[in-house]
Amino acid sequence: MTKKNYLGGDIKADDWIDRHAPGPARPYLRLARLDRPIGIWLLLLPCWWGLALAGGGVVEIQLFALFALGAVIMRAAGCTINDMADREFDAKVARTSTRPLASGVVSLSRAGLFLALLLLAGLAVLLSFNRTTFLLALMAIPLVIFYPFMKRITWWPQAFLGLTFNWGVLLGWTALRGGLEPVVVTLYGGAVLWTLGYDTIYAHQDKHDDTLTGVKSTALRLGENTRSWLFVFYGGAVASIALAGWMAGLAPLFYLALAVAAAHLCWQTAQLDINDAANCLATFKSNMWTGILVLAALFMGQTA
Repeated sequence: MTKKNYLGGDIKADDWIDRHAPGPARPYLRLARLDRPIGIWLLLLPCWWGLALAGGGVVEIQLFALFALGAVIMRAAGCTINDMADREFDAKVARTSTRPLASGVVSLSRAGLFLALLLLAGLAVLLSFNRTTFLLALMAIPLVIFYPFMKRITWWPQAFLGLTFNWGVLLGWTALRGGLEPVVVTLYGGAVLWTLGYDTIYAHQDKHDDTLTGVKSTALRLGENTRSWLFVFYGGAVASIALAGWMAGLAPLFYLALAVAAAHLCWQTAQLDINDAANCLATFKSNMWTGILVLAALFMGQTA
């Protein structure tokens, strides 16, 4: 991929935003990361896991669609909060220096107004759910707000992201069941470990700049031991998801399908080159397929 394909940093040139979006809207669409949908998938799929586990093989199309809409909105809100908090750090990192806030294309006040509109839209979606799901979603707001600051105080911000990004597992379950149960908490734990793994991979892209700016991450904490720890994180994720399936009484086909997801995670870990940013990004993005494979396993275990 050549340099001319990029506007600078991690913003790709001549994408759908450049081709189709009105000029004034482009910085806000990029602030919302709508040019990079992988984050939407990684936020959405755990929501669908919770729905799939709770649904007993029945697909509630309306709920799946509502969570998809909510994931787009809340991922945009989360990215906006993150960029508002990290604008000074991002300006010092080559990969993020051209982002709208870091580059000054969008002012802090305008970003705040954009965030307010996103949160209002998110609230409108939340009002479509039952009371338990609504209240549980509100409980995630402090996690979203505090996440950007974790890299300043702990080597494990990726663990905090796992707690935040997978809250949808709990929401998906309560949207159908109306209350939490141990089985969905177990699934949530597996999802958290999954995120801890893939976001550690992602963090290896910025480890040199992070060292210079004083930002902490599991990539820096684990260093050359990352591959061994990924086997621990991913192994724990698969074990927790399998345990959730056992607690839910899923059919044997679930475990066979989950084994495919486990094989994909093993492939990720085996081929990872932590010193190659392009390899790290591609490996990180491949986790969309991990999420889809787990979703398929949850459905197959209930329809077999």
